[in-house]
Amino acid sequence: LSLALPLSSTIMRAAVVLALALGSASAFVTRPFNAGIRAPARTAAAAPRMAASIDLKGKTAFIAGVADSTGYGWAIAKALADAGATVTVGTWPPVLGIFQKSLNSGKFKEDSILSDGSEMKIDKVYPLDAVFDTADDVPEETKNNKRYAGLEGYSISEVAKAVEADYGKIDILVHSLANGPEVVKPLLETSRNGYLMASSASAYSFVSLVQKFGPIMNDGGSALSLTYIASERVIPGYGGGMSSAKAQLESDTRTLAWEAGRAHGIRVNTISAGPLKSRAASAIGEKGTKSFIEYAIDYSKANSPLARDLYSDDVGASALFMCSPLAIGVTGVTMYVDNGLHAMGLAVDSAAMQMDH
Repeated sequence: LSLALPLSSTIMRAAVVLALALGSASAFVTRPFNAGIRAPARTAAAAPRMAASIDLKGKTAFIAGVADSTGYGWAIAKALADAGATVTVGTWPPVLGIFQKSLNSGKFKEDSILSDGSEMKIDKVYPLDAVFDTADDVPEETKNNKRYAGLEGYSISEVAKAVEADYGKIDILVHSLANGPEVVKPLLETSRNGYLMASSASAYSFVSLVQKFGPIMNDGGSALSLTYIASERVIPGYGGGMSSAKAQLESDTRTLAWEAGRAHGIRVNTISAGPLKSRAASAIGEKGTKSFIEYAIDYSKANSPLARDLYSDDVGASALFMCSPLAIGVTGVTMYVDNGLHAMGLAVDSAAMQMDH
């Protein structure tokens, strides 16, 4: 993927928004992909109806990185709930209160409607900060931060123990979180600390989740993460070590598929998603000019094998398949959900490709 666009300062700033819209780094650790960005799902009537052939009743899922109804995590939660799974989520502590208030007030009601007209129920919400493996890893500065006031047990190991106490063994684990504090910086300008923070929050967090949740997952269970094409292609503006973190995540997926498969009998895969239609992202840019995300969507439609918009529930439907018994023999895979854009080596709408007929 290479966007043949001038990298103005506006474009570079908007690249961060594109990163979010493509399912990569979010503004805060353990916030979901697309945090703060509206990635609209289709109506229940128009959405894929895979639940009719996939029955997850009696299965329990834990999705790390859900804090609103706009991201990939939410879309995956809906797809799993639509198939009958019990859905639990882990939410970044500083936004936990807002998320729970929105859930309880019915703010997400419209976004919760399932294919049969009922509303999705999130069975339980756990505070989760995925940069901490154990309680001993949490620094005093974080413990005393007012955004963490009154909260405890939000490290990965503590949350795994809480989930086990509440549900026993689970069947599905989803990693839908990332953070690159220096994502706007080119790699040449990225600090060691920024690079390592991106790796910790975006890649190692998945390793830690599989470490801690693997032992409490049923045989045949599924662990799934979300990645981005910058792991293998140059995306100017997607910096701060995030491209490296995504490459790590995909490499770790293959290694974990072997190790967790033999140790726990579970499957480990990742989904690489393409540009999502987003109202908020479309507003980024100079007034009266085309936004970066609009360029990206147009580029995708012009150059992808499938010339169509990509929706959040497209990713949800693919995640449902990957987490279901239908994919029982699939592990160690990076699944592209991008209308085929990853397969293209040339921008067919480039002026250089215009040939005389």
